[in-house]
Amino acid sequence: MKNIILTAAVASLAMVSCGTVQSLVQNTFPYTANVLISTGVPADKEVSSTATASNVQTWFGGNNNAKIKDVRISDAKISVVSPSGGNLSAFKYIKVYISSSGTGERLVASRANISTNASSLNLDLENSGFLDEVVKSTGVTVRTVYELKNQTTSDMNLKVALNFSSIPAN
Repeated sequence: MKNIILTAAVASLAMVSCGTVQSLVQNTFPYTANVLISTGVPADKEVSSTATASNVQTWFGGNNNAKIKDVRISDAKISVVSPSGGNLSAFKYIKVYISSSGTGERLVASRANISTNASSLNLDLENSGFLDEVVKSTGVTVRTVYELKNQTTSDMNLKVALNFSSIPAN
């Protein structure tokens, strides 16, 4: 009886330890893209901008040999870089997609009905599943789709910041 209780206690401790170690080694890595909204962009029309994901390429070396798995979007934020004091009140909605060579586009974050005068905004994460094949491929791109409520009076530069999380592959 003592052996059964001792074995159960050791097994429970081992399971708790494995979960703790896994959470400690979980990776988070960023990617930022710049989006230019020029004064010529009309209101009430969907527009998109595409940028290459050089930061993701740096993290993974642009190949399928990266020793990670279960890559997911963990955070997405959009911020006004310029003009100084600018805000996001001109936007109706924003959607962010990622893709790579040989993969289809995946919607990872969005925000509709934007009604803020803030200079930054957290986007809602989409249930895009695992993104391993996208971020571990070459030619990773981010496409930002948006619609304005009204035309801007000056050029606006935005920063889209995406954070991804993963765990080490066995």
